[in-house]
Amino acid sequence: MDAIIMEWGGLLLRWVHIITGIAWIGSSFYFMHLDAALKAIPDIPQGKGGEAWEVHGGGFYQVRKYLVAPDKLPTELMWHKWESYSTWISGFFLLVWVYYLGADLYLIDPAVRTLSPIVAAAIGLGGLAVGWVVYDTLVKSPLAKNEVVLAAVGFAFIMGMAWFFQQMFSGRGALIHTGALMATIMSGNVFMNIIPNQKKVIADLIAGRAPNPDFGKQAKTRSRHNNYLTLPVLFLMISGHYPMTFMAHYAWVMVGFVLVAGASVRHFYNERHAGRGNAWWAWGLAAACIAVAIYISMLSNPTGREKLGLRALKPIKVASLATVPKSVDDILSSRCGMCHAAEPVYLGIIAPPKGVMFDTPQHIVRHANAIRLHSVRTAAMPPNNITQMTLAERRVLADWLSTVR
Repeated sequence: MDAIIMEWGGLLLRWVHIITGIAWIGSSFYFMHLDAALKAIPDIPQGKGGEAWEVHGGGFYQVRKYLVAPDKLPTELMWHKWESYSTWISGFFLLVWVYYLGADLYLIDPAVRTLSPIVAAAIGLGGLAVGWVVYDTLVKSPLAKNEVVLAAVGFAFIMGMAWFFQQMFSGRGALIHTGALMATIMSGNVFMNIIPNQKKVIADLIAGRAPNPDFGKQAKTRSRHNNYLTLPVLFLMISGHYPMTFMAHYAWVMVGFVLVAGASVRHFYNERHAGRGNAWWAWGLAAACIAVAIYISMLSNPTGREKLGLRALKPIKVASLATVPKSVDDILSSRCGMCHAAEPVYLGIIAPPKGVMFDTPQHIVRHANAIRLHSVRTAAMPPNNITQMTLAERRVLADWLSTVR
């Protein structure tokens, strides 16, 4: 597919995904805050709900929550579900567009495992499906009676899946699939449990039956899980732009510390909004976890290891049959090599941008479409033409790229 079409498709899908994600996360944070701010009132039995008054945009809002439902329901109800559905759907198409259609570039790393694009996509989709089934089974099991035990088992499971993905895919592909798994769990909670349980409650009320309060409790448990997973998912979704994260040899371990850090920050705000004080220790724990994550990323980086006083890593050798004309190799080495190398020499850059390296013929051929888009069809690279790549050199690249498929 044409590189420009691929780039525009990725841009538009990311745009939609960000918009829908903001809507979903915003509503999630709002309702968690609202739940914590509810106050008991005489009109609602103790422990059955509460009320909160809010001011926004020049108006006042009186919000009441009924743990099960009031005696009478209005004819129209505002459902909060499509924020979740549209976020997952747009994210799924973005995953397919970037990582499955562009598997050779973004998902498959021959240094990790040799896979065909179809097999790689099957592993990715299978991992998401299995991940949801395992999580759903855990929440429905006796483990759910103890939230701490359930959280510990769930944490170990996500860590295990992160490890599995890193054994299959490129670092970038592994982290994005770990984030996609967590996002699938979150949206699955809404689609498979929270909304269906709400519909059961409404059906009972319409039929004159007393709703089962367990439906609301189950939905609340899963909603809480979604709340604590939100920040780690966001981290993993943007990690693909930062090579220090996805190029780490122990990225799957880093995922665990990011999980704890994100959940700790959410816990602080959950406690604060509930009026239970400020759990300042949560910030300390989050900071410590991020510090460990940074340390883990430095272990895999030549500059980082030097700063830590550790010996250099042995280079990974990958057999390659790729060939590149000397003229092309010379251009990329002189104009791009100071940044796009295993050990960048350009001041301020300690890892190759986006993990792109031009230090071997295989790497150059692998990133041919990126070269075509950023240095031939546009002059985006080098940035501001800082290394003064000439028009003649871009023509040499264009001539070579015309022979590459």
